[in-house]
Amino acid sequence: MSQLLDVTIAGISAIQIVVPSDLAKGVLGTVASILMTVQSVIKNKSDFQAIVKKCKTIGEILEREMKDTTDDDLPGYLAHALSELNSLVNDINNKVVSKKKQGLFKRFLSVTIDRDQIASWEKDIDSALKLFDTEALVGIAMRMEELPGITTRVEELVSRIDGNLTSVNVLKYQPIEPPSRPSMFYGRDDLMAELTTLVVNGEHIALIGPGGMGKSSLAKAILHEPLIIEKFADRRFFVAYDDLDPSTITFETFMTHFAGALGIEITGADPLRPISTFLHSASALVVLDNAETFEEASALSALEKIPPAIAKIANIRGIILILTSRSRRNATDVLWTMIDIPRLDSSSAERVFFQTYPRARCSNAEEEIRDLLRELDYHPLSINLLAHTARQNGWSPAILLKRWNNQHSAVLNPGKGKLQSLSDTMQLSLNSPSIQDLGEDGRLTLAIIAFLPQGLNDNLAGNLLPSLQEVDKICDVLCRQSLVYRDKNFIKVLAPIRHYVQDSLSIPDSSTSLQEIRTFYYRTVEQCSEEQDGHANIIISDHFNIECVVAFYLAHIPEETYRACSKFLNCLTWHLPCPTTLTPAIFNVVEKSFTYEPKAYCLYNLAWLYSTLSQLTDAMKIYKAAEALFLATGNHEMVAECVTKCADTYRCQGRFIQSQQLLEGFQCSESWEYLSEPKKDEVWYFLDRARMCTFTASADELFVKSSDSEGHLCGLESKIWHWRAKFCYGGDIVQVTERLKNLLLQCTITEVYARCDALQGLAEVAFCESRPSEAMDILQQIIEIFKGEHSDNVLWHTALKAVVASKQGDHTLARELIYKAPESSQYFELRSAFVFLHRSYTAACIELTAGAYDKAESRFITIIEGCDIQGHLDLKAYSKRGLGEIAFVHDDFALAARCFTEIGSLCTEMGVPERHLYSCEPYYVLPDRFCGWTLFLEGQSPFANNM
Repeated sequence: MSQLLDVTIAGISAIQIVVPSDLAKGVLGTVASILMTVQSVIKNKSDFQAIVKKCKTIGEILEREMKDTTDDDLPGYLAHALSELNSLVNDINNKVVSKKKQGLFKRFLSVTIDRDQIASWEKDIDSALKLFDTEALVGIAMRMEELPGITTRVEELVSRIDGNLTSVNVLKYQPIEPPSRPSMFYGRDDLMAELTTLVVNGEHIALIGPGGMGKSSLAKAILHEPLIIEKFADRRFFVAYDDLDPSTITFETFMTHFAGALGIEITGADPLRPISTFLHSASALVVLDNAETFEEASALSALEKIPPAIAKIANIRGIILILTSRSRRNATDVLWTMIDIPRLDSSSAERVFFQTYPRARCSNAEEEIRDLLRELDYHPLSINLLAHTARQNGWSPAILLKRWNNQHSAVLNPGKGKLQSLSDTMQLSLNSPSIQDLGEDGRLTLAIIAFLPQGLNDNLAGNLLPSLQEVDKICDVLCRQSLVYRDKNFIKVLAPIRHYVQDSLSIPDSSTSLQEIRTFYYRTVEQCSEEQDGHANIIISDHFNIECVVAFYLAHIPEETYRACSKFLNCLTWHLPCPTTLTPAIFNVVEKSFTYEPKAYCLYNLAWLYSTLSQLTDAMKIYKAAEALFLATGNHEMVAECVTKCADTYRCQGRFIQSQQLLEGFQCSESWEYLSEPKKDEVWYFLDRARMCTFTASADELFVKSSDSEGHLCGLESKIWHWRAKFCYGGDIVQVTERLKNLLLQCTITEVYARCDALQGLAEVAFCESRPSEAMDILQQIIEIFKGEHSDNVLWHTALKAVVASKQGDHTLARELIYKAPESSQYFELRSAFVFLHRSYTAACIELTAGAYDKAESRFITIIEGCDIQGHLDLKAYSKRGLGEIAFVHDDFALAARCFTEIGSLCTEMGVPERHLYSCEPYYVLPDRFCGWTLFLEGQSPFANNM
C-alpha cells in the first residue's frame, strides 16, 4: 500500500507540473495532499486503496483534458466539471486534516478513519468523475460542426433507433443536471429504500398526496440515491410542471417542458418522436413533477393526447417514470405502483422543526411545541413554514404558540407561492378544474368534512347530508385530488388543511347541511338505549363528531341542545366510556332560570360518565354542581340522587365515615322534608351500606327502614343486603342461606342487580364454608347474566372466580382467569380504575398464595400507588397487609410492623375496626398461613414489644 501511495503521489505531482490550468493544478495539489496525509498518519491505509485508484484516475483525466488548456480558454462545460471536482476534493482534504489534528491533540501518532466515511468519499469521487466525463461528452457534441468525424459518430448513435435526425437539434443539446437533494430530508429512510428498490426493479411509480406532503422532495432525493446513480448515471431527469396552469396547458406545452428537461430541442410535426429517439438510446429515470397540472388540463386535446404519450414513453425499454401528483387520475395505460405519501413520524417532524428553529429546543415550551407539531398532523410543509416564520420574525416559543392559538392557518402564510404559503398551496388544489366543476357543493362538502373532527362517515354520508344528492361523487373527486383521504370508514382531511378550510370556507350557522347532520345525530342519540344495536354502533363510531355538533349547538342554542347532550352522555356511559370535551361546553353556557333543570341533568349524566371512568374527584364536583341547580328549581328528588351518588362514591373508596356523615347530614336538610317515601328509603339504603362496614349498628338494625319501601326493587335489595350483613356479622349460616335463596326466587328476570346481589351473597357463603365448586358455579351464573353488556361486572366476578381457584390450590387456572380477560373487557378495564385495582389486588393475592413473593410484592406496591391516585383506602389497607405478610415471611419483622401500623391508621380514617378489616370482603381475606397481621393485633411474638 505504501508503494502504491508513493507511485500515485509522484505521478500526480508530475501531472501538476505539466497542466497549465491553475484550477487543475489546485485540484491535483489537494489530491496529493490527501494521499500524503494518508501515507503519514492514517493507520488503516488499506481501506483507502479504492480512493487511491480514483485519485490516479483524476490525474489521468486532467492530464488528457487539460494538457493544452489554460484557465482563460477553459470551456464552460469543463469549468463546471472541474469546479465540482475541486469542491469535492477540498472537502475531503479538510476532513482528513481535521482527523489528523484530532490525533495530534490527543497525542496519537496515527489515527483511524471510519470505513463507512471512506466508502462515502469513494462514491462522491466516482460521481464527480462521471459528471466530468458527461461534461466532456457534451463538449464533443457542441464542437460537432468543427469535427465532421465526430458528428458522424454522434449521428449514428442518436439515429440507431429510427434513423431520423431532423427532429432533434443535437447541436443545441444542453445536459440538464437533476435538482439537488433536499438539504433537510428526514423520516423517509424506509420509504426511500422501498421506492429505490421499485425503481431498480423497473416499476413505474406514482407518488400521491396533498400539497405540502413532500412528494417533490422525495422524488428529488430518489434521483440522488447511490443505486439510482449507479443504474442511470447522468440520465436522471426531472420535469417540473408546477409553473403551468391546467386551464392553459396543451399537448405541445407538455412535450416542450418534457424535452427541455431532457436537454433537447424539438422540431417537426410529431414532438413525441425526438423525445422517444433520445430516450431509446439508453436507460433513463424521468420524474414528472406536479403531474396534476396536466392530468387536470382543461383542453380536451390535452386530455386525449397526454396520457397516451406518457404510456408510449413508459413502454420504452429501460425507461422508468416517477410522477408526483395530488390527483389519482394518472395515465390509465401505465401500470403504476401508487404510493400514498405518509406524514412524517414525530421524531422526524421534531428534527425538522428544531433544526430550523433551534431556539425552541432551549425553552420551557418544548413540550408545547411537540403538541403543536402533533396538532399539525406532522405535515412537512406546515412544519417547515411554522419554523421559518418563527425564526424570521424572531418570535419566542411563547409568542409562536400565542400566534398559532390566535391565528391558526394564517401563521402558515409568510410568503407567496406554494412553497411559502399554505394558502397558495391550497388554492392550487381548490382551483383545479375537477374541484371547480363541483361548484359550491364541493366546497361545502369539504367544509363539512373539515368541521367534523373525525371527518365524514363514508357509510352514512347520504343519511347525514340528504340534500347533497351527489355527496358520494363529490367525496370521490375530493379524494382523487388528495384534498381528503379515506381512513377506514371515514373521509378525513389533514390538520393543516382542516385549519385552512375552517378559516376560509366556514359553514354558516344556518346551513341546511349542518342542520341535517344535527337532525340525524340527535335522532340516533334519542333512539339509542343500553342495548347494543345499530344506534349504539353509530354512537361508538361517530362519537367525536356527535360531541362536536352538540358542543357547537350548546354554544348557539343551548335550550334546544341540553336534552340531546344529556342523552348522548348516557350513551357514552353505556357503550363507550371515554373522556369528553363537553365538560367546558356545558359549564360555559350562561345559565338562565328556565335552563337550570336541563343543564342540571346534563351535569348529572356527565358526573355519571366521570364516575364510570373512575375520575371520582371530578365526578363528585360535578354532582355537587348539578345538586345546586336541582335545588334552585325545587327538584328535591334529584338533589337526593346527587347526594347518594357522592355518598356511594365515598363508600366505594372505603371512606365509610364520610359517606355516613354526608347522608346523615342530608337527612337534616331542607330537601329531606320534600322527598317521597321511596326516595327516603333509598337514602336509608345507601346509609346502611356505609354503616354496615363501620360496625356502628347491629345487623338487626341494618336495612330495616329501607326494606319496607313501597318501591319493590329498593325494598327487595334492602332485604338481600340485610341478610348479607347478618352473614358478615357472624349470623347463622343456615338461616342466611335459606333467606337468600328465598329472596332470589322473588327476583324477576328484569331485576338484574337484585338477582346478582342475592347470588353474590350465596357465593360468599359457599366460599367461606369451603365449598369452592359451588362458589365457582354461582359466580359463573353472575357472569352469564352480565356477559355482553356489562363488561365491568364480568371482569369483577371473573377475578373472584380466580380467587376461589387459588384457594383450591389451582394456581394455573387462577392465573388464566385473572390474566386472560376478553379483549372487550380489557378495553373497559383500562377506563375503570376501580375494576383495574380490584383485579390487580386479586392477582397479587394469587401470586402471594402461590408463593411468588416477588411478583406479589410488585403488584401490591403498584396497587398502593393507584389507590393514592384514586383515593381508595380499603384496597390500600389490604395491600399494606400483603406487604406486611411478605416481610413477615422473610423475617423482616420491623418492616412488617411498620406496614401493620399503617393499616391501623387507614382503618381509623375509614371508620373500620381493625379486627373487622375483612369482615365485609370475604374474598379479600388472605390464607390462614399468613398470620403476621393476626399476631400483630394480638400483640404476640415477634410484635410483643411493639404493642
